[in-house]
Parts: sequence; C-alpha cells; structure tokens
Amino acid sequence: MTRDAQFALRRVMEKYTRNARFCLICNYVSKIIPALQSRCTKFRFAPLDGNFVQERLEVVIKSEGVKMGPGGMEALVALGGGDMRRSLNIVQSCHMAFDQVDASAVYLCTGNPRPEDIETVLRWLLNDSLLDVFRSILDLQQSRGIALSDIVRELHTWLFRMSLPTRQRIELVEALADLEYRLATGTHERLQLGALCACFAKAREGIAAAAQ
Repeated sequence: MTRDAQFALRRVMEKYTRNARFCLICNYVSKIIPALQSRCTKFRFAPLDGNFVQERLEVVIKSEGVKMGPGGMEALVALGGGDMRRSLNIVQSCHMAFDQVDASAVYLCTGNPRPEDIETVLRWLLNDSLLDVFRSILDLQQSRGIALSDIVRELHTWLFRMSLPTRQRIELVEALADLEYRLATGTHERLQLGALCACFAKAREGIAAAAQ
C-alpha cells in the first residue's frame, strides 16, 4: 500500500473502530506508517522451520498435480527462507514456466545463483589471478543472468562455512557488507565486481601469510 492509501486506511479505522477490527500483515513493519502502527498491536513471527514448509508444500504440490524433479523441493525450501508465501509463489511460477519443478528450474525462474555456481565463484576468487577472476565472473553473470548483489549475498553465507583465519574472515565480511550497500544505492556493477575481486585478492595474501 502507498503512504496515501495507508493514511486513508487510518481514517477508515478511526471511523469504524467501534464495530470492526483490522488485521494488517506485512514483511517489513518499517513500511507501515507510524499512524497505523500506533493503532495496532504488533505480533512478530519467526520464519517457519524448513520441515514445516516442506510438509505443507508437499500437500499443495500433490493437490495441484505439480510434477517435481531432482532437488526441486530442497531448492524451494532454501529459497523460501521460511516464508511460506514466497515458497508457494516460486512453485506457481515454476509450474507455469517449466514441465517439471527441479532445482535448475527453481534457480532459473527466481534468478538466484545455484549453489554450484557460488562454489565455482569462490574457487576462482581464492585461486585465480585478479584479471581471470573478473572475466570469469562477468561471463558467468552474462550467461546465467545473475546479479552481482545475489552473488555477494550468497558468498557471505559461504564464508561462514569455510575454515579461514579470523582476521581475514572479518575483513571479507566487512568488504561484502560495503559492496552490498553500494550496489543497493545504484553504483556501477562492474566497478563493484572489481572491488569484490580485489578484496579477495587482498585476503588471499593474509591467508598465505597466516599459513606460514
């Protein structure tokens, strides 16, 4: 809802408060104007556990006759992030666009990088030269249609799964946070790709020194 619509809703709520109750559902409470927030009691719900999401998805998929493929369910649960509505929207989109909902279809439909793509990018960043990494990631983006912001977000998760010296892990996490912020404010993506390659090149020097 736009801010104007929310202000109009506020007047409706004030007028009919004696004989009506309103329930507002949102993903971000910051997008609800203060005038509405002050008239409501807030209930915050944590993301659903993956097992509950999968159980409900199986019911919907069976009822709608959706044909599932290898890795499709795991991808739906992972990309849903505990949001049942998001997972159902992905199922619906994939079912309309593909013959079967497998892992490849889910990642292609949502535009998210596949785990194996992120693993490949991370291997490039930690082993190849700066110029080769830049060209390889750029080619991957163009061939897969992946945004740099999505790569940065997924790399952040992978950093906490790896065995890295504490100092280098901290530096990389801070660098990725700065990159994500700059990309969100509309900076040039190729320049930020260069910054991504550079921060990992710098971290590699620290990792090598720590190993000695």
